[in-house]
Amino acid sequence: MKSPVLITGASQRLGLAMADSLLEQGHHVVVTYRTPRSSITMLKDKGATVLKADFSTEAAIDRAIDEIKAINKTYRAVIHNASDWAQEKDNSDKHSLIERMMMIHAVAPYRINLALESALCNYEGQADIIHMTDYVQETGSEKHMAYAASKAALHNLTLSFAKKLAPNVKVNSIAPALLMFNQGDDDIYKQKARKKSLLETVPGAQEAVKAMNYLLESDYMTGQTLHLNGGRHLK
Repeated sequence: MKSPVLITGASQRLGLAMADSLLEQGHHVVVTYRTPRSSITMLKDKGATVLKADFSTEAAIDRAIDEIKAINKTYRAVIHNASDWAQEKDNSDKHSLIERMMMIHAVAPYRINLALESALCNYEGQADIIHMTDYVQETGSEKHMAYAASKAALHNLTLSFAKKLAPNVKVNSIAPALLMFNQGDDDIYKQKARKKSLLETVPGAQEAVKAMNYLLESDYMTGQTLHLNGGRHLK
């Protein structure tokens, strides 16, 4: 079995696809999840180690770090995918909203990266950290202001950790924009959404898997962001 890889937030969508790909490649995959789903049972049946973790509080982050460190002394890669796409209109307490967004998208990756520094540097070869950020880190978002700000913070952590952990660990981001539709999205919305990018397509979770594999296999990329947006920034 290949060296361990940690993926946070792997119960659905991009995280699930990446975890499944790494299992197929023979890695020992450690996944965290917030909400129990049948997909977690599937990953466990395929050999993944699964941990229930909610990164919205300091105590929960502490507990998750202890459990992650207890599983393996060395990690080949850490992929931060845990996310909460909350928006202002659904949250009357704006202070709690931005605290939660920052905790999940910035504080938890920051704490986990520091806690696993030795585990990553002890890997025989170049290890990796991948931050799953978002297209809105550079454009902002009127409807998801706190979310966008927290993803921008995560992007900045990519730069800082790339400097701190070089040359032993490569640190990069993947910034997607609408790789998948949500269940229940109607045809009118889908048609409108496709028009937001130059390529007018929604490629699916495998686009993130391809980006992940590229970064893991690269020998000369750190402190960079792979933008998966179909040319949306040029519209």
